[in-house]
Amino acid sequence: MADGDPVSSPKRTLEAATPNAPTVSVIICAYTTNRWDLLVDSVSSVLDQTLPPREVFVCIDHNPELYRRAQAHWRSHSRVRVIENRYGGRLGSARTTAAELASGSLIAFLDDDAAAEPDWLRTLVAAMADPSVVATGGAPLPIFSRPRPRWIPLECDWVFGCAYRGLPESTAPVRHVIGASMCVRREELHAIGYFHSDDHDDMDMCHRLLHNYADRQILYVPDAVVHHYVHPERLTWSYFWRRCFSVNRGKVGAFAGMGAARNLRAERQFVRRSLRTGVYAGFKEWGSGDVGGLWRALSLVAGIVLAAVGYGFGHVELAGRRLIGGVPLSPPSPDEKR
Repeated sequence: MADGDPVSSPKRTLEAATPNAPTVSVIICAYTTNRWDLLVDSVSSVLDQTLPPREVFVCIDHNPELYRRAQAHWRSHSRVRVIENRYGGRLGSARTTAAELASGSLIAFLDDDAAAEPDWLRTLVAAMADPSVVATGGAPLPIFSRPRPRWIPLECDWVFGCAYRGLPESTAPVRHVIGASMCVRREELHAIGYFHSDDHDDMDMCHRLLHNYADRQILYVPDAVVHHYVHPERLTWSYFWRRCFSVNRGKVGAFAGMGAARNLRAERQFVRRSLRTGVYAGFKEWGSGDVGGLWRALSLVAGIVLAAVGYGFGHVELAGRRLIGGVPLSPPSPDEKR
């Protein structure tokens, strides 16, 4: 796609023809030059949307070389703004930096290694026509850099930041969405103070929104598709077990920061569903002659165990920090007791 943005573009005609449509700012955060080609594809996919965004922010996360390269590449494009993360953190603070500048009534987020289908933005926004919907999330589908290992269960595609088996198959309310593809109302995002976590920013945002706006809902919209590249190193057992452990270890601190907004209902539902249907499906496939079915069932159980160990380890760490700092442990929220 050319860097220019001609006035005669059909996107401009469409934007003028729908003056009452909500305005949308799109934010893409990037931190490494190793993903340059993927970043260019990601931005191009947003500029090629059937519902054109008002503006696209490319927020560079503490990488001067990447910032200079991005500035030079998109300098002549009127709708792309290249900025730098002005906070000390990583992904969550980079998203906050751009969200504070966004002027659209809606803000959509896309990962730098994901490319959106042409109707991605229109589909996410259409689901927000209902004023009770405070945020929506789409389906990041994996694009594998090499053949998918047979031992990875579909329930664990969340490890790659992708949609996983167990999510609704049609538009439905969820507790939280996947950060690689999501859209939120700007005013409500501002009201919760933007993002409070760098590693669990999507989850943190969703929990705070549902707590602050108890009469609202968040929708998962599987028809809003983006194609999320899965890097080779993410297709290894080492990455898998470390991710299951570390993500749930980190959730403890993220939950602690949420206060009364935190709850574990989504995690508990995932475990129950996975053990009831995912493990059974793996053994059934094994019985039908698919040896990979056995490995998928065992990997799913291992992933759940590793997540539980990581969560327990996170609690030990948090308790130690609080005792050393003289801060008492806070009681669980009412939702967490359920």
